[in-house]
Amino acid sequence: MKFRVDEDVCIGCGMCAATEPDVFEMNDNGVAQAHAEAEGAQIESAQSAMDGCPVGAISEE
Repeated sequence: MKFRVDEDVCIGCGMCAATEPDVFEMNDNGVAQAHAEAEGAQIESAQSAMDGCPVGAISEE
């Protein structure tokens, strides 16, 4: 499953990267990006990261 981070909305809190580092990472601009597709157990934790984003910057593609 693919996720997308809207870098214009992201505030760089890092919660998503801490929750699912195999899918999300912080980039050089200090905001999150989805760097891999979620598979298996990663899907549930990536969805938790999406649901927990304080500004709603993460969406499913």
